[in-house]
Amino acid sequence: MNIRIGNGYDIHKLVEGRPLILGGLEIPHTLGLLGHSDADVLTHAIMDAMLGALSLGDIGHYFPPSDPQWAGANSLLLLKQVNQLIIDHGWKVSNIDSVIVAERPKIKPHIKGMQDKLSQTLGLNPDQVSIKATTNEKLGPEGREEGICAYAVTLLVSD
Repeated sequence: MNIRIGNGYDIHKLVEGRPLILGGLEIPHTLGLLGHSDADVLTHAIMDAMLGALSLGDIGHYFPPSDPQWAGANSLLLLKQVNQLIIDHGWKVSNIDSVIVAERPKIKPHIKGMQDKLSQTLGLNPDQVSIKATTNEKLGPEGREEGICAYAVTLLVSD
């Protein structure tokens, strides 16, 4: 069995007038993430981890913010395309481990919903998609509630 590991990171600014989408789930909050697509930092970090494991670049290469076709795009649809690219290269996701960094809103009540959406999109069992949440103890842009970031690590396997 061959294995590859990749890591990913994404951060977006919090603004008024946008929905807050994390892991494909809309989370009630007064602010949402600003970005060309739906700005789902968790899904973006996971995609970058998957692509990085195979040295295939990052999501900006496949879904550039300069391309109007990706404006407002649902990141779960982009994740599905990235997963197909991984499969086409002869690999599959074994597991994902991720962390969301946000002061507010509280993420814990939404973790199962995000796990379900991400695992369904990738054809995985929910226990193959770990999502954790933490605050930044009021430090940095996340701590000042200026943005939310996510980190992800994924393990890919092939026979």
